[in-house]
Amino acid sequence: MRYLLIGWLVFINAGCTVTGNQPALHDFGLPVSAAAQARTSVTVNAPTWLWDNRIRYRLLFASPSQVRFYGLDRWIASPPELLEQLLASSDKTKDYALIVRLQDFEQQFDAPDRARAVLRFSVDAYAADNAQKIGTQEFYLQQSTKTPDAMGAISGFTDLTQQAGERIQYWLTGLSNHPH
Repeated sequence: MRYLLIGWLVFINAGCTVTGNQPALHDFGLPVSAAAQARTSVTVNAPTWLWDNRIRYRLLFASPSQVRFYGLDRWIASPPELLEQLLASSDKTKDYALIVRLQDFEQQFDAPDRARAVLRFSVDAYAADNAQKIGTQEFYLQQSTKTPDAMGAISGFTDLTQQAGERIQYWLTGLSNHPH
């Protein structure tokens, strides 16, 4: 009986120390070199709630004011940090100092089987020496997700952040064609 009790206590103790599923960590899937980051001045600012690594979503059809989070999937860093790293690695932004204000970065469900990734931000562009503001532009990007789940959100945000980089580069090209 004593051995049975000890065995039972060991079993319960072992079960309590076994951890559940650990969250999978995700980034935007693009390698970024330290040399590329050193060439560019990009700062991303965001509201306090965007500075954690949880992947957020909103059920617009059921509870539009409630922000929810996926439990088993997270970003490897906060969205502002990941976006800053991505934009800093671009060769086409090296002639500018950019201040990006990230406002929205969430998956929104219009129905249980239909979701989209939403990215909204503005960019202030300064001359490389930070002496003169050259322009400001607002950006609003959205894309239907391939699947209405965490993997759909991750894929959608990977695509949207790449589009954001391309749109910023296109906008900056227009600024350089019209000197101030």
